[in-house]
Amino acid sequence: MQNWGDLFFEGEKLLATKKHTTIEKLYDINLDEYKKKDGKEVERLVKVRVNQSAFRGAVLTNFNNKCCITGIGLLDLIVASHIVPWSKDKENRLSPANGLALNALHDRAFDKHLITVTEDLIIKISSKFYQYKDVESIQQNFIAYDGKQLLEPKKFFPDIGFLKIHNDSFAG
Repeated sequence: MQNWGDLFFEGEKLLATKKHTTIEKLYDINLDEYKKKDGKEVERLVKVRVNQSAFRGAVLTNFNNKCCITGIGLLDLIVASHIVPWSKDKENRLSPANGLALNALHDRAFDKHLITVTEDLIIKISSKFYQYKDVESIQQNFIAYDGKQLLEPKKFFPDIGFLKIHNDSFAG
């Protein structure tokens, strides 16, 4: 866990062995081609979510500025995650009942439906994680929370209908 570079390299060696090749041949990348290209910048017109900061403030405050799964309180790592995505429900984009305070790792897993929360605020993780149950980081960050209670919100209970929608897409 202290040396991710070595862990990554070991994973690449295993993958190459499994595919009966070398690491060098596994990724046929000609670095000289990248040297010929220029890194460029362009200006683009983008849509911005207005009032997103109000949603973030309400959601984070609702969970005492902590990840509602792990209790991590480092605000730089906490995301106000939508239960039903912003793009899917215009009416409830800013509703704190459509939000969970999650750390960045669990936010990503929640968005990918690898984690869900039941109507009674129990955390469920996908069975996909159990394929890696011997990996310490999977055990600590996911499996350890399976079946645990979500940190209780202060004011806005997550809407049961929103949780049902998320559960319907859960990759159990």
